[in-house]
Amino acid sequence: MSNNYQSTTFKRLPDVIKNLIIINGLFFVGSIVLKNFGIDLIEKLGLFLPGSINFAPYQFITHMFMHSTVNYGHIFMNMFMLWMFGNMLENIWGAKRFLTYYMITGLGAALLYSGVHYIEAMMLQSELIDAGMTSSDLVNLVTTSRYDPAILSNVGEDVLRNYWLAYNTPVIGASGAVYGVLMAFGMLFPNMKIYVYFLFPIKAKWMVIILGAIEFFQGFHPDGSNVAHFAHLGGMLFGFLLIKYWQKKGMGTYS
Repeated sequence: MSNNYQSTTFKRLPDVIKNLIIINGLFFVGSIVLKNFGIDLIEKLGLFLPGSINFAPYQFITHMFMHSTVNYGHIFMNMFMLWMFGNMLENIWGAKRFLTYYMITGLGAALLYSGVHYIEAMMLQSELIDAGMTSSDLVNLVTTSRYDPAILSNVGEDVLRNYWLAYNTPVIGASGAVYGVLMAFGMLFPNMKIYVYFLFPIKAKWMVIILGAIEFFQGFHPDGSNVAHFAHLGGMLFGFLLIKYWQKKGMGTYS
């Protein structure tokens, strides 16, 4: 497969990517401004685990446009990677297919992340029930503004904290969809060289494999950070499956 693509209509900042960056930027600024008025957009638009009193179905979409207002690098890296790896894809696929791919991989990332964390929450719930907690106790635990480590003396504090966090910590960011874009780039341009830190060349296919392996390992060996590794994996997985589906249906990977 040739990695050279030339077109008289090639845009350095194609329409969908431009609008995605603008929308993410507006939500980011809006989050900062509204926070000064006591309104936390992340609590409204971030994705909470289904079963949480804060969960709403629309959050599967809105969480993709929310980013941390504390760590500015969160939105910067996501938008930079979206532009860096997505602009060639949109120019080749066209706006409609690129937007479809972006949204499906973002939704897929949210589904995998929610599914994995729901299973984890159920495992923690079993421990709490075995220790003597009733259904009403569990509801009170996840709906309180903070958990009390002394609420159940015969269960470790980590169990209480992790169960509470599972239902009270929203996932935010475009990372799932961006990792889907990265997967597509690696599949369409496997031998194109990417310069890591602008210094070290690596073929796109190897970069995708390495990043996927890192996310898989860290997903099962959490380091205590707030990074949603299974969301990243979900974006990559659904991106891979969608491209394979298009190829099987004879739609190809080029528009």
